[in-house]
Amino acid sequence: MLAKTPPMGWNSWNTFGPNISEQLILETCDAMVEKGYRDAGYEYIVIDDCWCLRERNAEGFIVPDPEKFPHGMKYVADYIHSKGMKFGMYSAAGIMTCAGYPGSYGHEYQDAQMFADWGVDYLKYDLCHFPGSADCKNAYMTMSMALKATGRDILFAGCSVGEHEPATWMKSVGAHMYRSTGDITDEFESFRWISETQLKKLCMSGPGCFNDMDMLVVGMHGKGNVAKEEVCSENDYKIHFALWCLFGVPLMIGGDVRNMDEDCHALLTNKELIAINQDPENRPPYWDERQRYASQFRMGMAKFLDNGELILAYFNHAEYPLDVLLYFDDIGVPYSSGYGLELTDILTGENVGVKFDFYNPRLEGRTCRLFKAKFVKR
Repeated sequence: MLAKTPPMGWNSWNTFGPNISEQLILETCDAMVEKGYRDAGYEYIVIDDCWCLRERNAEGFIVPDPEKFPHGMKYVADYIHSKGMKFGMYSAAGIMTCAGYPGSYGHEYQDAQMFADWGVDYLKYDLCHFPGSADCKNAYMTMSMALKATGRDILFAGCSVGEHEPATWMKSVGAHMYRSTGDITDEFESFRWISETQLKKLCMSGPGCFNDMDMLVVGMHGKGNVAKEEVCSENDYKIHFALWCLFGVPLMIGGDVRNMDEDCHALLTNKELIAINQDPENRPPYWDERQRYASQFRMGMAKFLDNGELILAYFNHAEYPLDVLLYFDDIGVPYSSGYGLELTDILTGENVGVKFDFYNPRLEGRTCRLFKAKFVKR
């Protein structure tokens, strides 16, 4: 079964956009191995848009750009496989990709077999330049069936950028993940907004098909293809990564892993956070909507793991300090139960003791805290 847990890997788009090459991809693959990303669970190296020529050849095939990829895509795939990683590529359901290169509309079975022959393990399938007379659901169904017809296991990443309510049908057409939002940018407001819009949709994400909240921008620091004037702080990136891990969505690194700063490298390879993301049951976090809307900037959540552990998570999205609220009665541990929760900070290792009834820590502006919670009898 593909996608038993949220897929993890690296994608070229956020940092490099159209500026991709064979050398970049091979160097990235080497860095993923040498710097411990592969061992942390990141297994896919995905080439996004702009990898081919502007027109198909006489036989109708998409042609890799010979200047960017002089040895062709099978050479790249073989190299990535030799390093113990998997190879991903990009196409679109429309006439053209988002950047104006050939899309797969009307060529689904031809393109799927071409990808399989190259050794592709993952296909990101975008939605741009789609004919108004065509049916979006059927287009994704067709590519899904085309990939299956090749006989090769290829993870199908449907990327309809939230159009046509993908949460309600992507799993049924065979996709292993689906983009539920527009594109992320390297700014706090972007990933804050994305995370909040998906809270009520996380129940439609789980083993076999995951809600994709777009690629990570951790470690970009205002550089790259989706950069903005605002430069995120390390605390901003902690909130971003913690939310994606807590929500159990795909973790696709978008930064330059060859030159990632030490703090962001440590964050992206944090075993405790990744274990939350890769939990076999992939239950969405529980949150009390009444508390959420008491202040639009703060949120306390709880997540139940397969091993019986409980994670408590606190987020302050405001620019100023706030007490973040989480009443234990709301997560099924009232004082009358006779139990409290012993809390250990996942990021720092600090044990804050046994708490009863509630734990409402005061968080500085734009920060988060996550705790492992252990039941303790009073």
